[in-house]
Amino acid sequence: MTDASRLDAEVAKRWQDMLAAVAAGDDIPPGLRWRTEGMMETLVLLGVRSADELQQAMADAYRQSLDRSLEDDLGADWPCCHPFPEIPFFMRRAPVHRGGHD
Repeated sequence: MTDASRLDAEVAKRWQDMLAAVAAGDDIPPGLRWRTEGMMETLVLLGVRSADELQQAMADAYRQSLDRSLEDDLGADWPCCHPFPEIPFFMRRAPVHRGGHD
């Protein structure tokens, strides 16, 4: 396995780790997200993958892990709102209940 393919596999593993956290209702540590985004940029700079290929692979991982698509959760224009190399994995919003007196 080459260094580039190891890096590619590590990015995929980190996506899975992040998606497992999202599925459990947890947030993703910013450092993990930022380091993984840096690794994604490195894959593009090395010519291992294109930005479009990585975004599609990330969308595929999202769908496989959460049984819904990024389009379902963020809209069809998610790549415009979350440009490469941003990782648009977010925990579900907590329900908000009105408290106090009116």
